[in-house]
Amino acid sequence: MNGYLERIYNGVVKENPTIVLMLGMCPTLAVTTSAINGVGMGLSTLAVLIFSNLIISIMRNIIPDEVRLPAYIVIVATLVTIVDLIMQAYTPGLYASLGIYIPLIVVNCIILGRAEAYANKHTPMLALFDGIGMGLGFTIALVVIGAVREIVGAGKFFGMTILPESVPPIAIIARAPGAFLVIGVLIAVLNALSIKTAANKKVNGGCDGACASCSSDCDSNGEEAAK
Repeated sequence: MNGYLERIYNGVVKENPTIVLMLGMCPTLAVTTSAINGVGMGLSTLAVLIFSNLIISIMRNIIPDEVRLPAYIVIVATLVTIVDLIMQAYTPGLYASLGIYIPLIVVNCIILGRAEAYANKHTPMLALFDGIGMGLGFTIALVVIGAVREIVGAGKFFGMTILPESVPPIAIIARAPGAFLVIGVLIAVLNALSIKTAANKKVNGGCDGACASCSSDCDSNGEEAAK
């Protein structure tokens, strides 16, 4: 796979920041009461991720190691301020709905984590695509969680009523505990799919972690290694 496409696939699937790495939980739990909130927060974070990764990668040989974290925060804070002002000017309704969580993107562990773990060590183009992948993964997760909570908890989808009056919404899903429930179900589904894949994919010298399905192979390999 092309290195740039691999970064996008990595962020969306393999290391999805919300469902796999469990990062950025504060905005995820707070703003995903609707799908449109998920879109707004996700795209805001995507824009900041792309430009912060790119700028930090370009400046990685200029910023001294002793002050790199403060420098990252200054860069991210500048970008977040720009996004904040743009949203306030052009999408005031969404801006009011997201509230304090737009400025708090500055300390979002996804952004600072990618700056330190990836952008600071790779070329600008790879860092840019890493930001795209992570941002898309975060956006997709927020939209899915928000859509499920909005449909089940309010009977709506992007503000439009889709469930008949005879089907009452489950109000708890639209509240804070509902976010935990939805995320838990999504993680369980992904884990189940991952276990199934691993069980059917044997590799040389073992069973790729799915030892319950091939314990004899694991035991025999262990005995040979011990000898």
